[in-house]
Amino acid sequence: MSYIKPKFRHPRLPANRLGFTVADYDGAISTLCAGCGHDSISAAIRNACFESSIPPHRIAKVSGIGCSSKMPTYFLGKSHGFNSVHGRMPSVATGASLANRDLTYIGVSGDGDTASIGMGQFIHLIRRNVNMTYIVANNGCYGLTKGQDSATADLGSVAKGGAVNPFEGIDLASLAILQGASFVARSFSGDKGQLEPLIRAAMAHKGFAFIDVVSPCVTFNNHVGSTKSYTETREHLDAMPLDFVPMRDEITTQYAEGTTQNVTLHDGSVIHLHKADSSYRTDDRRAAMDSVQQADEDGRILTGLLFLDPDSQDLNQSLNLATRPLNELGKDELCPGSKVLKSINEGLR
Repeated sequence: MSYIKPKFRHPRLPANRLGFTVADYDGAISTLCAGCGHDSISAAIRNACFESSIPPHRIAKVSGIGCSSKMPTYFLGKSHGFNSVHGRMPSVATGASLANRDLTYIGVSGDGDTASIGMGQFIHLIRRNVNMTYIVANNGCYGLTKGQDSATADLGSVAKGGAVNPFEGIDLASLAILQGASFVARSFSGDKGQLEPLIRAAMAHKGFAFIDVVSPCVTFNNHVGSTKSYTETREHLDAMPLDFVPMRDEITTQYAEGTTQNVTLHDGSVIHLHKADSSYRTDDRRAAMDSVQQADEDGRILTGLLFLDPDSQDLNQSLNLATRPLNELGKDELCPGSKVLKSINEGLR
């Protein structure tokens, strides 16, 4: 069986403003289970990069271990990529981002890769505000090792074997808001209309952008009693539809006053939140925490843009690092000599 997509594409595929077609953002054929929500996330990432007209070779994909971390194989086959060890993707992403700030970084992780073995690294990625988009494909179980509960499995959720989870699950979106993430969102793999513009907005954001995506595991976590199944998620979804409008496009809205909230990013791009609660403010961290927790208490899954700091300062700015990628710096810039080193040391006395 071949896992390589045929090279033939319809000759009249639409092109973006750079002349690329969506086929230029494809990867290999997925080997995940048929119907897996992760494949919908892969498609959303591919479409978001195409619509945002980001050159494929200017994107870097990083991942850890797990079903979710196989996903970068299935999109952006012409991009840079690094598959790290379990839970250690944040270290690789941080180093790469510091070495070359000109690339668009997309980190793909899972609930086990992030909320268990990778939790320590995840927290520091937030704290440092690394300029990247971090997407968690959250299915509440370990799909590669036969469906054991992960750290995000909800209290009372029933496993496929019938066992009831006795522990409170870790809410990664709430954690990201609490720890100071500058962009926090949640979505559902089955909601293409919401997920794609969220990813576009996250990539346009300057700083750490986190998206927690409920992505049902069709093999081990899509049965009656699971709180992360397709049926359960759809029945309890409380979604905020949105549009993302790049700065280069005319910014308009067709929604009546009071039903749309406009959020402007640092580069002038605008996110239109449609029919959101009139009292909801995306720039209020405490209010965002309260809204997520209230939804949880009401048995609802609040999705959409939960929090955004449009004036965030990323790690490169905080450390006042070189504006050019390290591989573009010459010998004289990298090794300025003993006199410069001496003056730096004198300044630290």
